[in-house]
Amino acid sequence: MPIRGIRPVGSRAILIELASMDDVLSLKSHLSEQPLPGQVDVLAAAETVLVTADSPAAIRGIAREVPRLDLSGPTALDDTLREIETVYDGEDLDDVAELTGLSREAVIEAHTGQPWIAAFGGFAPGFAYLADGDKRLEVPRRKSPRTEVPPGSVGLAGKFSAVYPRRSPGGWQLIGRTAAKMWDLDREEPALVAPGNRVQFKAVRELIEVQSSGTGSQNAADGEAGPKETRDAGESGGPGVSVVSPGAQSLIQDLGRYGYADLGVSEAGGLDAPAMTGANRLVGNSPNDGVIEAAMGGLTIRAQGDQVLAVTGAASELTVKGPTGTRHVRLESPFALLDGEQLTIGPAQRGLRNYVAIRGGIDVPEVLGSRATDTMSGLGPEPLTAGSYIPVAEASPHSIVAHSAPVADESSSAHQAETGPVIVDIIPGPRDDWFDQAAFDSLCGQEWEVTPKSNRVGLRLEGTPLERAKSGELPSEGTVAGSIQMPPSGLPVLFMADHPVTGGYPVIAVVSHVDLGKVAQIPPGGSIRFRVAEAPVTPTATYGLPNDETRETR
Repeated sequence: MPIRGIRPVGSRAILIELASMDDVLSLKSHLSEQPLPGQVDVLAAAETVLVTADSPAAIRGIAREVPRLDLSGPTALDDTLREIETVYDGEDLDDVAELTGLSREAVIEAHTGQPWIAAFGGFAPGFAYLADGDKRLEVPRRKSPRTEVPPGSVGLAGKFSAVYPRRSPGGWQLIGRTAAKMWDLDREEPALVAPGNRVQFKAVRELIEVQSSGTGSQNAADGEAGPKETRDAGESGGPGVSVVSPGAQSLIQDLGRYGYADLGVSEAGGLDAPAMTGANRLVGNSPNDGVIEAAMGGLTIRAQGDQVLAVTGAASELTVKGPTGTRHVRLESPFALLDGEQLTIGPAQRGLRNYVAIRGGIDVPEVLGSRATDTMSGLGPEPLTAGSYIPVAEASPHSIVAHSAPVADESSSAHQAETGPVIVDIIPGPRDDWFDQAAFDSLCGQEWEVTPKSNRVGLRLEGTPLERAKSGELPSEGTVAGSIQMPPSGLPVLFMADHPVTGGYPVIAVVSHVDLGKVAQIPPGGSIRFRVAEAPVTPTATYGLPNDETRETR
């Protein structure tokens, strides 16, 4: 198999560079059908395949095994043909005609003249990058991206075409619109177009908009999530807690959803996993039971029925008010919240996020196998608001409430001194070769400030900008949580759990998986310093070529 390179992506992933789109689809199909030991997810992109694993040891084994795979047989792709009716009246149709030297009619004929193939997903659930179209339609992205693109917009960028599944920002050239529902949780397969499918666009004069009934569908008018995706936390009527005040942001989270990256769905889940799983352990839950993730304090909840809770994460004061008075309870220790009592989490003195586990676990419907709220895609429960009711499942009779003990990583920022930067380990790559040594030294040699524009999608960092040593555009490729992406501004964006699954800016380094909990606890105005750690996989630039030589790259 003509592998051009294998690059580490943090401590639990590799990026495999291939010679052609056919090779990309062949390897992706093989790994999907016959996953290697420890493999968690596989994501095809323009020229690469991203493979994530459950441990550094597993990713080392995968990196050794991939070049030995026999892909000489036929590629098992689902080449189902999807027909998408399109009205060609896009705002950029005339610009595309000018860029290509074609007439408006010729652009439409070229776009509809042959089937496209869905190469990979990304950006948002249901967003499929369509390749192998008419080469005359290769056009650059808009110089100034739109802040809002309507759902159903059909666009072009580079050698790809795509349909925007929901209202979102975007820089593609818009040539038309469709009423096709690209993402619908009511369907057995939520994505209308999956990697490997063929797509035939059909020009029509008008669209017939079809709105689905029932829960879980997207609204055809605006592309936003329907009742199942944005569902209420629950209906009061059983044991649970009600939200008196959600504070700055309170979300239901678990360990996240995996295996859907090729449909544009990121893992999401609790940002500080050690703190989240520790809270569950204290109340006798399983590690993946749903919890409340509360940022910056201010969350107040009221018990309906007697409950057992534990709160971990940021150093905050916990106050319980009830008919008999007020008391304070300890962090990282189980306590009773009796029927009608209220728990309030005070402002964080150190750290940023708290995790509230309730014995039995939060009992809301799963979406794609997870109760996690994904703030970028809109999957999972809605953010909690005043009046939200959170049902709680019955605890297993065999579960045991744990003894009080520290449950968060001792090195997490929530346990560090109030002053000084949070130090995290990074693994160089996969695109550190887009920068010279001076830029990399600058990345690690300064303290970066976390700006208020940061969120669960990513931390925006402020400092001395880095300069690229390589110009041009990078074809879209897979990303992971912890990726330090470098846009043209030279100011890093550190991806968090709700990140887009693919990106087109070079990733200079990736935070080690064990340090992601530290990053989750850095508040706006806090600082971070990067320290180079050893990569689990040696990066190679010519691995697997006929002479079988290898060349290390930084």
